[in-house]
Amino acid sequence: MRAFVITGPGRAEVREVDPPRPGAGEVVVEVERAGVCGTDMEFFTGAMAYLRTGEARYPVRIGHEWAGIVREVGEGADPGWLGRRVTGDTMLGCGRCPRCGSGRQHLCADRYEIGIRNDWPGALAERLPVPAHALQPLPDGLDPVLGALVEPGGNALRAVDAAALEPGMRLLVIGPGTIGLLAALTAAARGAEVHLLGLTERSLDFARSLGFTRTWTEPPERRFDAVIDASNGSGAPALALRAVEPGRRVVFIGLSAEPSTVDTRALVLGDITAVGVLSASGGLAGTAELYASGLVDPRPLVAATVALDEVAGVLAGERRPEWGDAPKIHVDPRLPA
Repeated sequence: MRAFVITGPGRAEVREVDPPRPGAGEVVVEVERAGVCGTDMEFFTGAMAYLRTGEARYPVRIGHEWAGIVREVGEGADPGWLGRRVTGDTMLGCGRCPRCGSGRQHLCADRYEIGIRNDWPGALAERLPVPAHALQPLPDGLDPVLGALVEPGGNALRAVDAAALEPGMRLLVIGPGTIGLLAALTAAARGAEVHLLGLTERSLDFARSLGFTRTWTEPPERRFDAVIDASNGSGAPALALRAVEPGRRVVFIGLSAEPSTVDTRALVLGDITAVGVLSASGGLAGTAELYASGLVDPRPLVAATVALDEVAGVLAGERRPEWGDAPKIHVDPRLPA
């Protein structure tokens, strides 16, 4: 089968590789859509931290936002999965340690991460092996485009949950990228007053096209009931603490390539709760239901769908003018070269 492989910083190709065979408790999914995200770009540039810690190495097969149809089941996997459209958890714990036993498999020290950690192959390929326990069935009517947006949406949903918002509360989202916009859409669907802070008017123009009229390129001189930092700016965490009301919550889901510093005195003296969110684990089912309900429509976030042969250009930052400013690029591995 064909698969996209990053062979080193700035180097990638589409290769013919052996198709996966399902192991015990596993299935093989025919991939219909896969999303390209910032983590994938970090692998392409060489900036991904796991490359330095040894948790990942080249060559790497990326892709952890996906949807597809189960085509094979291994020994011990429920044959009822066959023919079902699914997505799945990126984080695959060992299933034996205390973290896995307490529902924190996404923090398992020995975990695999699909398309990211410990050489589990990713979804930028025609077929993908997945443990059956990690599958998330998609509701009838949820097509591959929406299915491949469930994983990023699960991250956003967990961030909004962590913000502990009530209807009418004011939320500031820092960073109008995919996760920030999905968090904004989710919070708005729950009745929050959403504000977005971005670096440029161009990035905020797209947010305004989604109906968000409260946008800023400079930090507003007001306090918010919650702040979600979905940016990659090293100064954003400290900004978030300055922007939140005392006694409220700041949620960190974005990551900077360089260390971010915060003054813990601001946390203590403001009696502020700071929450970090890693992965969509625990948020997939809720996101699928949210999309199926029609309360959140993430389709406008997808700028284009490309073939595997076009992924290297996407990772290098190439964008066609007709794609506009939507942040997400999808890949259909079935498209011809």
